[in-house]
Amino acid sequence: MIEMNDFPLQIFRAYDIRGKVDMLKPECVEAIACALANQFIQNGQSQISLGYDARLTSPTFAHIIQQVFQQKNIQVIEIGCCSTPQLYFAARQTAGNGIMVTASHNPKTDNGFKWIMQSEPPSPEMIQEVGLQAEHYFQAYQEKYLQNKPFDAIQASTHHPSLIHQIKSEFCVPYQTAMLKDIHLSKPLKVVIDGLNGSAGYCANLVLKKLGCEVIAIRCNADGHFPDHAPDPSQATHLELLRQNVLNHQADIGIALDGDGDRVVILDETAHIISADRLLALFAQMCLKEHPQHEIVFDVKCSSMVRQAVERLGGQAKMIRTGSSFLRKYMSQSKGRAVFGGEYAGHYVFNDGRGMGYDDGLYAALRVMEYLCLFPKATLSEILAHYPDRFYTEDTYISTHQTDPKVVLNEIEHLSQHFAAQLSKIDGVRLDFEYGFGIIRASNTGEYFTVRFDADCPIHLNEIRQTFASMLSDRYPMIAQDILQAH
Repeated sequence: MIEMNDFPLQIFRAYDIRGKVDMLKPECVEAIACALANQFIQNGQSQISLGYDARLTSPTFAHIIQQVFQQKNIQVIEIGCCSTPQLYFAARQTAGNGIMVTASHNPKTDNGFKWIMQSEPPSPEMIQEVGLQAEHYFQAYQEKYLQNKPFDAIQASTHHPSLIHQIKSEFCVPYQTAMLKDIHLSKPLKVVIDGLNGSAGYCANLVLKKLGCEVIAIRCNADGHFPDHAPDPSQATHLELLRQNVLNHQADIGIALDGDGDRVVILDETAHIISADRLLALFAQMCLKEHPQHEIVFDVKCSSMVRQAVERLGGQAKMIRTGSSFLRKYMSQSKGRAVFGGEYAGHYVFNDGRGMGYDDGLYAALRVMEYLCLFPKATLSEILAHYPDRFYTEDTYISTHQTDPKVVLNEIEHLSQHFAAQLSKIDGVRLDFEYGFGIIRASNTGEYFTVRFDADCPIHLNEIRQTFASMLSDRYPMIAQDILQAH
């Protein structure tokens, strides 16, 4: 029997809805769909575009959403299996409203939902509103269940055999055409594209071929079993197959897209992974050349090198909180002031009179390729030599050890006054030193902190990590110990 407290409010996060498939029972998905439909109706919207990723449950979840929205007299344009950027593109050709069934780069055991309303992502408050209203619907369904009354939309939805992953050319082709109009390659390049079995690889492969590239495509078929690993290119171990192919085929560039295609990781011709910080600096250089003194936006997890590069190039450096929806919203509301924005997680948004105005991993990769073509005798590693590799830890999760995160962050803020560092409280506590930075943030979704450290050399990296640990060693020794083990 379904328990009354089974509704998973914890999956309603700061910028999307995401959690274990086990939590997303059909009646839960229907409740979320009802709450989402109400939010669109309350905002005067009567049409949405609907897409889904490669996950095994995604067509079923999309079908439930479609039924609920149609019952509420909202027109649904079914995009089929696609990348999130393709869904955004299709939505912007109509009313600017879209829902994407996806858990992005998460493991195959997860699923979730992203949406835009009038081309804007929802605020954290809007996401929480959907959660609270969905919980109300869910409890009403449970009462029906206890009275042995069936759920309306679910009866025809649960794992229907005809619900396969459909790629619809009538939506894929216009997206490709927009890319081909925007990007101009002055010489053919040899490219390895790794779709990581997500929903973006199929279309990306076609675009690259139509641009005249020699394409080596790996894992570009949508496969929700994700036979090798999660579709997360930020994990270096997930890029081993791509690295081997770049070297074996002597390719000019390697491209890895995440599960829904809004993030990208790029490898140079030596199969070296180019960090997001270095790519951000390169994109800033490209955009500021055409739009001098404009704003370049980046999130709090980006290295000090990004800000220094932007300022050296004559641009305005703007740091904001982490979250791709916050980045997109800031860019769209900047009235052209911000010409490019990016995140350490691999989201890149162009707003320089080109591009789509939202994060698209393939488009970002194509801009790198276009720039590379401007230097016929140079390799990608040579072009990026201006922005050397940093020494850093990845995002590391450490337990709160049952402390109050706000108290811990206040302690660091207070003690940081004893060090020669610039304090930022945009998102957590970030300290910028002359040679690098450190940041500690409280999680929105669990009992843990995330920490990251970055510097120009290993010695300075260790000094910054030791500084953070020293501030907590007296009152919070277990957190301090965890910080020292971050890598």
